Amino acid sequence: MPRKSFGLPQSNRNRTFSGPRSHHPDQVKNKRGSYIPSDRFIQAATPKAEEVVFVPEHSFADFGLDARIMANLTARGYTHPTPIQDKTIAAGLAGQDVLGLANTGTGKTAAFLLPIIHRILTGETKRALILAPTRELATQIDEEFRGFARGLGLYDAICVGGTNINPQINALKRRPQIIIATPGRLKDLINNYGLTLKSSDTLVLDEFDRMLDMGFIRDIQFIMSGLPEVRQSLFFSATLNDEIKQMISTMLKDPVTVSVVQGQTASQIDQDVVRVTGRDEKSAVLADLLKKPEFEKVIIFGQTKYGVQRLSDKLEQAGFRVAAIHGNKSQGQRQRALQDFKADRIQALIATDVAARGLDIPNVSHVINYDQPNTYDDYIHRIGRTGRAGKTGKALTFVER
Repeated sequence: MPRKSFGLPQSNRNRTFSGPRSHHPDQVKNKRGSYIPSDRFIQAATPKAEEVVFVPEHSFADFGLDARIMANLTARGYTHPTPIQDKTIAAGLAGQDVLGLANTGTGKTAAFLLPIIHRILTGETKRALILAPTRELATQIDEEFRGFARGLGLYDAICVGGTNINPQINALKRRPQIIIATPGRLKDLINNYGLTLKSSDTLVLDEFDRMLDMGFIRDIQFIMSGLPEVRQSLFFSATLNDEIKQMISTMLKDPVTVSVVQGQTASQIDQDVVRVTGRDEKSAVLADLLKKPEFEKVIIFGQTKYGVQRLSDKLEQAGFRVAAIHGNKSQGQRQRALQDFKADRIQALIATDVAARGLDIPNVSHVINYDQPNTYDDYIHRIGRTGRAGKTGKALTFVER
């Protein structure tokens, strides 16, 4: 194939590409009216330096985790902690605030979940609230929790937008020890359905920088105002700029700060542009690329949910195995698309930026910016979906002549 209140308890390269690598003076205008020089989309991957093997200071047994947690770790094949786990789990277990700086896909979910689960079992934590920027990331955290807490009699409630709120209300009535939520849906539950957070004595903000990028700061501040003043807070972010530093200074108390960020995400990604004239040539060139055998697992980024769906429909009609994720898709549809992509049942996932936040999918061969990103930071985030786990990735950006 060509392929609402209820008193809740607490083709040819010369044809498609620009040819030899060179810097082009043209400026690329995006939807927000700013410009990104097209030469910033062109960069050869940096040759991989000799890899330094990480030697953890601890084993999981050193942390004193509950034996049942250890059994679940063993069953899931966890042998040695990753750098972020090695440097933050002890502080989390001690009840300290933590600021962890780490790239996506470095094991930070376990870095906060394992201490939380242990402290709930020992009675040191009553309830934990975990905030994530997207439904997909919240769902991934929920899946990890279920694996680590298997057989422990612990419950969580996942509260995200784009899904029926009634099952979430019922889940909250069960007095879950952990609430995993996106900020908008949690605010809705507080304002319109009587949810209180007075017993949530542990707070996790995962991908804090992405939540700020997505405009969630007011929601986060509102949510935090309903939490106990005495609490443990664990924030994880891939970046730390002046704005984030200023906010964190008012949100964390004497945090243990750990950074295991490993260089510029784009350094291991081979980047180039695809020059096209008009929409018809653009879609034809994309189809030609997807026919090439090396384009085996591709994420294609579009600017709008309508454009993403239109492109997905067109490619599917042409016989390609594709699926779309965007804001108009139900959570069930988005999850099925992600599972199909992870399982290689489809070749390409077509997504908007918001829908793709927090995606951690291994072995993505290519990222294609069919529509250009709003900012260069968005560009770096997009292309970071490829070139993971030490592999070299490839990113292509369509530029109209």
